[in-house]
Amino acid sequence: MDDLYSAEAVEGIAHETTSQGQKVFVWQKPRVGNQKSRGTILFVHGSSMASQPTFDLQVEGKPYASVMNWFATRGFDTWCFDCRGYGRSYKGDDVLATISDGADDALAVADHMRDEHGIEGPLMVYGISSGALRAAKFAERNPDRVSRAALDAMVWTGKGSPTLEARAKKLDQWRGTTRRPQNEEFMWSIFNRDHPGTVHDDFAQPFIDQVLELDDSMPNGTYIDMCANLPLVDPKKLTMAVAILRGEYDGIASMEDLLEFFAALPNADKEFAVMPGISHASFSQKNFMITYQILHAFFTRPEPLYRA
Repeated sequence: MDDLYSAEAVEGIAHETTSQGQKVFVWQKPRVGNQKSRGTILFVHGSSMASQPTFDLQVEGKPYASVMNWFATRGFDTWCFDCRGYGRSYKGDDVLATISDGADDALAVADHMRDEHGIEGPLMVYGISSGALRAAKFAERNPDRVSRAALDAMVWTGKGSPTLEARAKKLDQWRGTTRRPQNEEFMWSIFNRDHPGTVHDDFAQPFIDQVLELDDSMPNGTYIDMCANLPLVDPKKLTMAVAILRGEYDGIASMEDLLEFFAALPNADKEFAVMPGISHASFSQKNFMITYQILHAFFTRPEPLYRA
């Protein structure tokens, strides 16, 4: 497929499972046509939006705005889910939605995919921001279930992160309540806090509208974890192939912090990719296609024939 922007509007399929006895909404977009499968990708969302706006963004006349459409068109089976506390999943006040909770939810979804839909073998996993921590924690706990892990806008210790430094000033506020309000002003702040101008003009408002259609508040667990409980992932326990993606202007993840994490990864099949002109929300940026291409290359990379 020569046109990088080529993608079909793929029909999605809704599923449901449970994690810790609570509902988890699961969304699938299968590969298009009779293509040979290139693998199965599980996408894991971040702190401030549910899965469908993040990974299946609907923009009129631009089906490639959905990363799930784009990969399904290229032979991948694609899945995402709403962590408990978000979107169409269980949102009771008893759910703080910590990083550990998200890893539990990812395992529940992986089990559902295997047991109910016959998806055997390890998955390819992509997570963004706190979703990268959720995905990494899932992979750390279940290394046999993940073949390749792509971690975008992740943070390890929090060292050198201006966004987390500012957020920590409200730590008592986050700890004082289970959820925080969500509104359009806050959503725009995600796009503008690091480097205004990077967001795609056609993607921003549809993304905000689709996030707010599902949620008017968000759980505080990942904010508390990222301000007070880092590090949450041990890179030495990530034995699968790993890609670290960092936007040039991302204020969450400092280069120094991520390079130290990268150096500790034990598998030589790893890469560190810096994405020019991108801040934090990769798939909603003007340069989103760079992220797609990095992921496509990583997920289609042949396994090494020789290991020393």
